[in-house]
Amino acid sequence: MRRAIYPGSFDPVTNGHLDIIQRGCKLFDEIIIAVLINPEKTAFFSVEERCDILRSVLAEIDRGDCTLTVESFEGLLVQYAADRKAHAIVRGIRAISDYEYELQMALMNRRLQPGLETVFMMPAEAYSYVSSRLVKEVFHLGASIEGLVPALVEDRMRKKK
Repeated sequence: MRRAIYPGSFDPVTNGHLDIIQRGCKLFDEIIIAVLINPEKTAFFSVEERCDILRSVLAEIDRGDCTLTVESFEGLLVQYAADRKAHAIVRGIRAISDYEYELQMALMNRRLQPGLETVFMMPAEAYSYVSSRLVKEVFHLGASIEGLVPALVEDRMRKKK
């Protein structure tokens, strides 16, 4: 059983995130989508809301035989991954700037937990520019976010606004 952790804020989950999860299912038997609890950041959705939204939208995607679990976590990612007996961390990379940051994190994680691999995945070209931060910014400015996030996410954002 090959288990991976896909960590992130997922505030909100985007179609790019779902693309990474769906393609990750071709590589792993199980992916734990780990929603980071970060008290330093002001989130649009609470951790509980993000977990609930993720569970709902994940029920709709093609995952093959892959098991998808949603959990929240805080603290050191490599410790969380070790506690869950994960073999890999999945990280999405959109641009060179993402790679530079993610490479540093991957190298530190390898130093702390040598048996844990980091797998970098690029989202489909259609989502290569989409980030949760950008989605929230565009949404707050009144522009359409259709096609950037699942319909459920857009609906929940409109209700929360």
